[in-house]
Amino acid sequence: MPLMPGAEPWFHDGNSTGVLLIHGFTGSPASMTPWAKAMAQHGWTIRVPRLPGHGSRWQDMNLTTWEDWYSEVERNFQILKASCDHVFVCGLSMGGSLTLRLAEQHGSEISGIVLVNAAVHSERPDRHLLPAISRVLKSFPGISNDIKKPGQDEVAYEKIPLKAAHSLSKLWKIVKSDIARVDQPILLFRSEDDHVVEASNAEWILAHVSSTSTREVILHDSYHVATLDNDADIIESMSADFIIEITGK
Repeated sequence: MPLMPGAEPWFHDGNSTGVLLIHGFTGSPASMTPWAKAMAQHGWTIRVPRLPGHGSRWQDMNLTTWEDWYSEVERNFQILKASCDHVFVCGLSMGGSLTLRLAEQHGSEISGIVLVNAAVHSERPDRHLLPAISRVLKSFPGISNDIKKPGQDEVAYEKIPLKAAHSLSKLWKIVKSDIARVDQPILLFRSEDDHVVEASNAEWILAHVSSTSTREVILHDSYHVATLDNDADIIESMSADFIIEITGK
């Protein structure tokens, strides 16, 4: 199936500091590539994978599960680990969920994580009906391009594939059950005005991880896809400083 223009993965070969950037649910690498390119200017090795089922047709997502998305994240992490002394993982929305899962599984092999409007639950009133609804309906209206800055496009689906959404809820449950295993340094960004992920997600994450080094940064001029929004430069500069502080280079 042909990819949507802009949904291609993005990679950069650099030095021994590796950075893995993970896009969100129904999204694509387009939401992470500008951030990745800013990171590459520091000489780091960068990987922005396209998660299975994303970047083509929304129907393709209903043929995948969270295990498929995680496997691609794991594969790219192993590539970085094989050539880098330090590996950092950054995730937007569901990409944050997958980042937390990777952190739970790999411990000290990950030097630090950066979360942007990360999700571990939903407060939508219809969430409890998802297991039943997903057997009957294929999709709901989408949640893409929640961006305050004009002219931006995360190259995401206009519909929510419900089988995939049900699988996402299973990922959240697993992430929450093991959250105490996350002990890496964390830099967490949260948009003050987010129409997709509720603020309670960030609050829950910070209250339940075991990390002794955590920092929350509130973004005042961005919506959900903050990596493409008015505060993108804050994310780029502060995440770079976070990596430099930990690696010393």
